[in-house]
This record gives sequence, structure tokens and C-alpha cells, in this order.
Amino acid sequence: MKSAPFALITILLTSAASAQTFDLPANARLTTEDKAPAGVLALATGPWSDGTVPVRKIEGPLSRQAWRIPQTGLTPLQILTPLRDTLTSAGFEILLECADRACGGFDFRFALDLLPEPDMHVDLGNYQYLAALGPDGTGITLVASQNAATGYLHIARVGPGQAPEVQGPQPQAEDVPPPATTIPLINRLAQDGHVPLDDLEFATGSSDLAPTGFSSLIALGSWLNADVERRVILVGHSDNVGNLDRNIALSESRAASVVTRLIQAHGVASGQLRAKGIGFLAPRASNATPEGRALNRRVEVVLDEN
Repeated sequence: MKSAPFALITILLTSAASAQTFDLPANARLTTEDKAPAGVLALATGPWSDGTVPVRKIEGPLSRQAWRIPQTGLTPLQILTPLRDTLTSAGFEILLECADRACGGFDFRFALDLLPEPDMHVDLGNYQYLAALGPDGTGITLVASQNAATGYLHIARVGPGQAPEVQGPQPQAEDVPPPATTIPLINRLAQDGHVPLDDLEFATGSSDLAPTGFSSLIALGSWLNADVERRVILVGHSDNVGNLDRNIALSESRAASVVTRLIQAHGVASGQLRAKGIGFLAPRASNATPEGRALNRRVEVVLDEN
């Protein structure tokens, strides 16, 4: 793998220290950011255990950023290593550093307060976490992940004095998948046993899934890849236009397209997936209106516990 060129990203690590620099690849770009004059950041001090993550909470000015690092092939550890070295050289104490399964996998990741998909993507089987505390009480958490050749980095900073600032490229919208629920999607699936994938797009009257990257499938694929024992059924639904047999066939074909996309684009094992179609037999809205019919044309993911 060729090493990517790096750019110096300025970050004020403590209110008393001189400016330090983080090394990020030159093509890294800021996809989203939020700031608050006062907030709380939970720094994990240990992995998921006994149903919780032990944390140390720091209050102060709070900022969070999500960065995307496209087409470098850098692993999460390679992304975080130079940042960790910068923190330790500035006098920060590393409270916790761990990787995916060692952190607690799915449970640890969803205990973290991160900026949502699609700006910050976390592959549940391929991420690194780091929490550090500065000499003046400034706290910082870093989460790095990788999906195919694209890297993702989340930086959260809080301090009793001046909040750290990262200076870099402004957020850009190109190549960002359409917004959709991700953490809520997985939580709803666990709670209700099923959830619609409402960001999917099909050509009218066709089972062809649009080539766009869908946030719901990114989240679902990561969740399935984190545990090969997890199994789901993709269930296609339709409106009531046309006869039942045709609608069952079309809805099952659309569900099968989703299965194919999860296997080919997200690396999910075929044994974890099944496709079914039930046409218009389970509407979630009235078919008497165009809006209701649009809501009824959907693919849902259902937990397969058999």
C-alpha cells in the first residue's frame, strides 16, 4: 500500500500550551461539525462490561467533528497512531485505547455519542477508540473506522478552559450518501424486531435498486458483519395497484435486490440473509391516497430468530 501524503491540521490541545498539530492525510475533509459553549463529554475509561461502559465525564465548551479520508486504504489504527503520539507529546494521559471487539463491539460503539451517519460511519468490526485527558482537564475522544478504502475519523473535544479547535477544509457535500437513520435503525430493529429501510430507491415498477450508497444498508451491513450469527429477512411490500400475484413477485424481487447489494457491496454472508415478498398484504398506511401508497412501497428488515 502506498503511503498517503499528510497535511498538518492545527489543534489547540490545552489552553496553556502552544498549538500542536495533528497529521491527517492531505485529502482528509471535514464533513460536519457542531459546537456548544457548554456541554458534557463522556470519556470511556474501560470496555463494555456488565451492561455499561465506565466513563469519566468532563464539562466545558464542546465541539465534535467528523472527517472523511477517501481512497487511502489506511486502517483505523494507522489513522489514530500519529494523533495519539501528538496527544502524549502534549502531556495528555491516555485513559483508554481499544479496538472493536476488545472495546465491546456493537454495545460499546452504540454507547458512544457520535455525529450520525452518513457523515461519521463506524464499521462495527473495524474501528479504534481512544480517550485522553489533558494536563488542564481538557478531554478528547477519537474514533477511527474504515469502510472499503475510505477512512472515517470522529474528534470530540471538551475543556474547562478554551475548547480545542481543529482548522481544516470546510464540509463538502459531494459523494455523501443521502441522509437516513443508522443508530436509530439498529436500535429500532433490536427493540421492535423489524424496521423499514426508507432511504432505498427503486426505479418505478422495477426491482432494480439505485446504485447510490444507502446509509441504512451501511448500518445494517456493519451490524451483520460484526456477528455472523445474526440473521435477518428482507421483506418486500407494495401498494394495492395491480393484482396480488404480480405485487408479491415484484416485492420479493426488490427484497432480493437488497440481499444482493448487502452481499456484493457490504460483504455480508449469504447465510445471514433471506428475501420474502408479501405484496400489499401488510400496509402501513391507507392505499386510498398517493402518499399512503408511497409509504406502503417499501422493504423492511426483520430479525430472523428461527
